[in-house]
Amino acid sequence: MTYVSLGDLERAARDVLPGEIWDFLAGGSGAEASLTANRTALDRVFVVPRMLCDLTGSTTEAELLGRRAALPMAVAPVAYQRLFHPEGELAAARAARDAGVPYTICTLSSVPLEEVAAVGGRPWFQLYWLRDEKRSLELVRRAEDAGCEAIVFTVDVPWMGRRWRDMRNGFALPESVTAANFDAGSAAHRRTRGASAVADHTAREFAPATWESVATVRAHTDLPVVLKGILAAEDARRAVEAGADGIVVSNHGGRQLDGAVPGIEVLGEIAAEVSGRCEVLLDGGIRTGGDILKAAALGASGVLVGRPVMWGLAAAGQEGVRQVFELLAAELRNALGLAGCDSVSAAGRLGTRVPRYG
Repeated sequence: MTYVSLGDLERAARDVLPGEIWDFLAGGSGAEASLTANRTALDRVFVVPRMLCDLTGSTTEAELLGRRAALPMAVAPVAYQRLFHPEGELAAARAARDAGVPYTICTLSSVPLEEVAAVGGRPWFQLYWLRDEKRSLELVRRAEDAGCEAIVFTVDVPWMGRRWRDMRNGFALPESVTAANFDAGSAAHRRTRGASAVADHTAREFAPATWESVATVRAHTDLPVVLKGILAAEDARRAVEAGADGIVVSNHGGRQLDGAVPGIEVLGEIAAEVSGRCEVLLDGGIRTGGDILKAAALGASGVLVGRPVMWGLAAAGQEGVRQVFELLAAELRNALGLAGCDSVSAAGRLGTRVPRYG
């Protein structure tokens, strides 16, 4: 089937996924104010296009962490992708490889990180800080040995946010889906009424990360270290001082603190604060190539895309994910040209406005 927009893939995914698995993917924390605000805030940003520009040689390519990518995006870390398709992370990683974009392997991957990295392309590894520091650093070493190109350290999950949909569903992983980078058996499979087994599992495994944790990771790897979950300009400044090579401006897709500001609202401020001293990416609510253009105009070198990739995976496996990348590439090429930009870097010179009406 051919899809015209990512919204088409979202509807297709919802049609095929069981209700509680759809809720696990689509839901946010609490009343989902931040989840909703991510889209509302992006929709309120308008760019000021430029005319009569030379578009000869236009390209969607961009540099991410020192290497060229076909699009200014990476696949965001998403846990337990075999919930959405039997091939899970392997199918999504193959599609990312073929599209020429980095794929971020999650600590909570349902396929061992070595198997996902072996697909090829540009694998990154996402790290959660564990109660056992040695296990955290062992994951970093495994990622290095497997050929991952960066450590994306998620810093906004001292514990999992209260996700009402999962709690109402008493959500637990099916026995066929495991946290493959840990022991196969875990609390994530024990269903309890009114509680999330996945949240219980992470409460047992995760520890709150600190700036000392960042320093420890930085000292134990030569790979680029990217801090994901930064929303305050002061934290962005400290990230640079701590040796971070990049930051991801993100409220975790509205899945952690409900009421946390949307990333697009603070992106410009954070980009100005770091002033080119580290890479800045945006995560949360990206649904069109036009959204990527807005992020670039506000100072991001690229974006992370999570849920839409899972929609493609659920709808049609690797082929569905391929179509996600093709749609975003076509939309970004169109948006760049209509805005008078021959490249993603040129979009950084566009003006933006948030209208006062509505």
